[in-house]
Amino acid sequence: MAITFSDLHTESGLKSLDEFLSGKTYISGDQLTKDDIKVYAAVLEKPGGTFPNAAKWYDVVSSHLAASFPGNAQGVKFASGNSAPAAAAPAKVDAPAEDDDDLDLFGDETEEDKKAAEEREAAKKPAKKKESGKSSVLLDVKPWDDETDMKKLEEAVRSIEMPGLLWGASKLVPVGYGIKKLQIMMTIVDDLVSVDSLIEEHLTVEPCNEYVQSCDIVAFNKI
Repeated sequence: MAITFSDLHTESGLKSLDEFLSGKTYISGDQLTKDDIKVYAAVLEKPGGTFPNAAKWYDVVSSHLAASFPGNAQGVKFASGNSAPAAAAPAKVDAPAEDDDDLDLFGDETEEDKKAAEEREAAKKPAKKKESGKSSVLLDVKPWDDETDMKKLEEAVRSIEMPGLLWGASKLVPVGYGIKKLQIMMTIVDDLVSVDSLIEEHLTVEPCNEYVQSCDIVAFNKI
């Protein structure tokens, strides 16, 4: 059966509430319910000492609400009038928390928000590295004399490995007086391999210079 209170902003209304709460902690039953919240909202401020039961009940409800709303409240008051305050809407106590995925804190997303989000996502993606160019190079590799082991010379040349260097087809070309030179193709990544450095720092120094007397660039073509 519903409980009816009226004029809780007046002395007579508080008196009826105080009498009702005699020997009770809550409005309905032995725990806080929506009934307490409804009545609490209709009471403008804590009842004075002349209403001890209502004052005790008010403190109990306040402590429950303080736990649910831990922020630092500054306190508000309502100006008094001739008419009773409108009935307060039922307050939700300990309502289950909504899933964060469904919680819209800022309303509809604007075009500016969408654009900013797209820019942030684009900034996270690593910039696509520009592909370096490649070149096809034909080298002449000359031995010391006609007694140089050309098979070992070619093995020495092909033993040179570095990022961006790929050795290709090769052949022996007669030079004269029984001497042959090695012509060998290679493909290089331009940003990774310098042909001049390859010759000066690898092909014409130890251990390759045991077989290699000199190197010349015959052809150099961009791929």
